[in-house]
Amino acid sequence: MCRINPRVDFAFKKLFGSEENKDLLISLINAIVTEEDTVEDVELKNPYNLADYQAGKMSILDIKAKNKKTGKWYNIEMQVGEDLYFDKRAIYYWSKLVTEQLSEGMMFKELKKAISINILGFNFIDDAHYHSRYRIMNSSTKKDDKLHNIFELHYIELRKFSKDFSEITDALDRWITFLTRAHELDKKRLPKEIESDTAIKKAIEAVDRMFDEEERGIYEVRLQAQAEVESRVASALEKGLAEGQARGRAEGRVEGEHAKAIEIAKSMLKKGIDNETISEITGLPAEEIKKLR
Repeated sequence: MCRINPRVDFAFKKLFGSEENKDLLISLINAIVTEEDTVEDVELKNPYNLADYQAGKMSILDIKAKNKKTGKWYNIEMQVGEDLYFDKRAIYYWSKLVTEQLSEGMMFKELKKAISINILGFNFIDDAHYHSRYRIMNSSTKKDDKLHNIFELHYIELRKFSKDFSEITDALDRWITFLTRAHELDKKRLPKEIESDTAIKKAIEAVDRMFDEEERGIYEVRLQAQAEVESRVASALEKGLAEGQARGRAEGRVEGEHAKAIEIAKSMLKKGIDNETISEITGLPAEEIKKLR
């Protein structure tokens, strides 16, 4: 069983952002993108480096890679803590992939496609599918005319993945199974749906032996911080639900009393009672009574 949780950002960064594991990153990217954007080899633009992390140069543990053949850029990020504004963050990091391509004297026509891949430990898109892909299309024709084809953004929502081993059908299913169920996977007794995937097998073997003592300490700190964030989010959600229910009951009473006041006002209006008197008895504003009349 895997003792390391690959969803912890520090572990994810080392597993997929190290030179010795570029084949795992390539397999993950190719499982997500369409055939036209698959890669054979990549150049890591911000490879895992413990010294950089210790010096505070690696506060955001995303992975940037460039397709050596086509020049396309990729950003892969694991985000477990819930972020209601992650869409804006995703666009920001995508834009950085574009601006970082520019150098002095470079022409805009030389810009290459930038693909942002966001793996989320929370539900974000209002859709049942766990993989969502965004591109720019013409809203008038409802077609992708490829005029703005340097933009592409993916969301992989881990909580929406509920397939059992027998339901795994493709490479992305296998990778998401690894990320969500690594603690259940024993390299000596793998399900047949995963056993044939050499990249997944390597990931399982690598994930438990990739940390030295110092790195293991950092991982434990990140794991604890992640657990604390998840606990705070869960507590806030429970508190919000409780407050919402209480507010709902109070609002329901207010709405009921308001409806009752309107019925009384209508009855009094039929009897020819003046607006001021009706307002005093029902508590309704004079303007509302005028509208009822």
